[in-house]
Parts: sequence; structure tokens; C-alpha cells
Amino acid sequence: MSTDRPTLAALPRTEMGKATSHLRKAGRIPAVVFGHGESTSVSVDAHEFELLRRHAGANALIDLEVEGGRTTPVIINGVQLHRGHRTPLHVDLFRVKMTEDMTVDVVVHGLGESEAVTKEGGTLIHAVDHVRVRARPDHLPKFIEVDITTLVDFDAVIAVRDLPVPAGATILNDPDEVIFRVLAPRVVEVEPTVVEAEVAPVAAPAEGAVAE
Repeated sequence: MSTDRPTLAALPRTEMGKATSHLRKAGRIPAVVFGHGESTSVSVDAHEFELLRRHAGANALIDLEVEGGRTTPVIINGVQLHRGHRTPLHVDLFRVKMTEDMTVDVVVHGLGESEAVTKEGGTLIHAVDHVRVRARPDHLPKFIEVDITTLVDFDAVIAVRDLPVPAGATILNDPDEVIFRVLAPRVVEVEPTVVEAEVAPVAAPAEGAVAE
């Protein structure tokens, strides 16, 4: 059955450990498909994977097609990157069941500008940059956006309870956990500078001199 999800082609692999180096030289990335008691070693085209990862975004459902066979819905669970040029070295793909809830980390973005920052000179603090969200695989949000224009003074905060909850999803964090707040500008007290006047010494009258 066709879907509107992006498709990623894969090939089975038997190479493990250091033996996977020739795969990377050939423009492929070793990967593992796991979940629900199964684990399968595959490889994917490096260029195709990078394009998909860039456009699909986090928590996106992908139809994995192994050697032209039946597609399996997966999400990208983790990507091991090269320390230097940051290219993928290995990919973990989690096999999902569309009828079962799953829990993932979802990034939180702020929209707009806070008057406490623009007018009062405060500093915006993004205390928590992601939250735990539970939902069916096709209801997992890529990110959550929240309006920060409500931060009009230094007492205002945006907590987990203020985040818009995506349809069919539940945020698992403590509702009182603070996501955004604005810190007041730091006031530095400057101590007054005391200038000591130089006083010329008064010479004592010479012996025998008569003071006027």
C-alpha cells in the first residue's frame, strides 16, 4: 500500500565492524533496523540518506524498502557522525507499529519577540530545549512552537503547561517545568572614586625668624 511518506531504499549487509569501511568508500552507510524483538543489518545510499534527513526532519516516518521488497515504517533513531567532517558513519532505524504509541524527544522553538528583552534589556533564557512526547507514530510532531511575546516582564514564564499540545499527542514533562523566561539586566554598582588632594608641606620657620 502506497503512502505519502518518503521512501528510503536499503540493501542487506553481512559486513560488521571494521569490514564496513569499504561500504563508506563506495558511498553507502551501514545501518541497523531494530525494534519489537527484531534486528536487521542493512546499508543505505549516503547521498540519498542525507537528502532525506535534511528534508524530512526529526521524528519523520520513513518507508524503508529493503532490496525492493515490502516497505517497513521506521523513524531515524540515531546517527553516528564523523568527528571531523560530520558525515554519517552509522544509522539506527527504529521499526514502528502504527497502532502503538511511542515516546520521543521533540524540540521546542520560540516564536516572536519578548518585550522584556526588546524594551527592558532582559536576557531570554531557553531553559528546556526539548520535551518528551508520546503519540502514535503518525502523530509525532517534528517540533513544537510557542509564542514568546507573552513574556512582557521579568515575572512572566512559559512552562510546559503553556505549550500547544499537538493533536493525538501527550507531553510527559512536569507541567510546571519552565521552558522560557527572561532575566532582568544585571545592575553593577559603581563605588564613588575618592580623590585625595595633594597638600604641600608647610616649612617650619627658620631658627631665629620672626613669624608674621
